Amino acid sequence: MGYGYNMKKNFDLYLFIAIIIISIFGVVMIFSSSYVWAEYKFNDSFKFVKHQLLFFFIGLFLLIIISKTSYIKYYKYANKLLLLIFILLILVLIPHIGTIRNGSRSWFGIGTFGIQPSEGAKIILIIFTSKYLINNQKNLKNIKKGVLPILSILFLIFGLIMLQPDFGTGIIIVISIIGLLFIGGINFKFFLKLGLLGMIGIIILIAIAPYRLQRILSFLNPWSDPLGSGFQIIQSLYAIGPGGLFGFGFLNSRQKHFYLPEPQTDFIFAIISEEFGFLGILLISSLFIFIIIRGFKIAYECKELFGKYLAFGITFQIAIQAILNLMVVVGLIPVTGVTLPFLSYGGSSLLISMSSIGILLNISRYKSNKK
Repeated sequence: MGYGYNMKKNFDLYLFIAIIIISIFGVVMIFSSSYVWAEYKFNDSFKFVKHQLLFFFIGLFLLIIISKTSYIKYYKYANKLLLLIFILLILVLIPHIGTIRNGSRSWFGIGTFGIQPSEGAKIILIIFTSKYLINNQKNLKNIKKGVLPILSILFLIFGLIMLQPDFGTGIIIVISIIGLLFIGGINFKFFLKLGLLGMIGIIILIAIAPYRLQRILSFLNPWSDPLGSGFQIIQSLYAIGPGGLFGFGFLNSRQKHFYLPEPQTDFIFAIISEEFGFLGILLISSLFIFIIIRGFKIAYECKELFGKYLAFGITFQIAIQAILNLMVVVGLIPVTGVTLPFLSYGGSSLLISMSSIGILLNISRYKSNKK
């Protein structure tokens, strides 16, 4: 592609340190937010944190290994990875193969653990789209030849995820890939038309699943159904509001005592706010902003297009997921089921997030020299 690449000895150490800090803090907060529920339901207050700690160490191992593996290899295997995730997304929908958790058939159950293929779809679609943009640069201005093929693949994957259903993960994937296509050079006017179609699609999705309409109504006025669809948002606001500057202190959350359902997952930020107050909010927000800035810096400095697209897509996806989760927790958008990267309980989410950071770190190891 006109460039030679030499591997630097060290990756982006600042990004690595930030990920370790936020992930360890996530493990600590999972214990704080879950021990009451875990003791009541499983007679083991450490149940959730033990699982998360195991996945943290596995994720850290993967991060280090992937950071030493040339990201160029993903270009070679992009098509096979896409086929693999497509097959897994079909298999998980089959009864007795996929398992249902929290109303969604999104998991392959392995003992007490579960693997969620839709999490893998997030990074694999970024890899495939990055390769697609390089191979179709001449056709990107042509909607029929350049844009519709990749959008067809995107919405096919989105459709399979919606059958689970997992609206939150599906939206993250769509927004991330659309952002990557925009960076790739697709005409902005097309995205305006696509946005209109997206709004129509959302209306249809709401029409065929009334519970989504209930979520929207509870978002607009959660007190209209305080014991039903508005319960989570109300309890989340009750956790955030009284936190003040310093919060109630570590382990002293009130809402985790059976008020906020499963606080270790989507609403862990509410518990952080309650126990650490504004300073906790500032810490988490600053860490995410720092991680996102480092990711975009890696993308900007990478002169090889596949690495640039890959770095941008990964960073954009982490940013979108974090923003959507925080907006839900503070009541700005309806509940979507989106976890907070590196902090919320969930092995699949943590492994994919740390693996994605491993790819980012590997991209940061390369510097270009024009031949």
